[in-house]
Amino acid sequence: MIRTRQLTSDELETIARPLHLEVQALIFKYGDDDSALQWALRHKLIKQLTTDEKGRQIDIRKLKEYKRGEQANLCAICKGVLPEKGAELDRLDGMKPYTKENTRLLCQPCHIEDQASRGFS
Repeated sequence: MIRTRQLTSDELETIARPLHLEVQALIFKYGDDDSALQWALRHKLIKQLTTDEKGRQIDIRKLKEYKRGEQANLCAICKGVLPEKGAELDRLDGMKPYTKENTRLLCQPCHIEDQASRGFS
């Protein structure tokens, strides 16, 4: 497994923190002192950034079904039968998109254990 890129302490302070403050200021500016609009803007940004990272939900569902078939309905780690609901799509390289080549389908216990072993607990 490839470890995902982590920000350094310096990058957190000099890039991430100022970026966060800038986005907060823009939300306040465009929210025009309307707390409900500011809330809606924050949630729209969260949804959009999540889609940018993971892709559209319908595409993820289709990929999960493809992987279920490719793996003969078995967890890629323990080889147990995958649950009908709750199987989890795992990227082999977390910095690359969800694709057929970069994913595997896992049962939740294996996914939790694998994430913990990689320091993502």
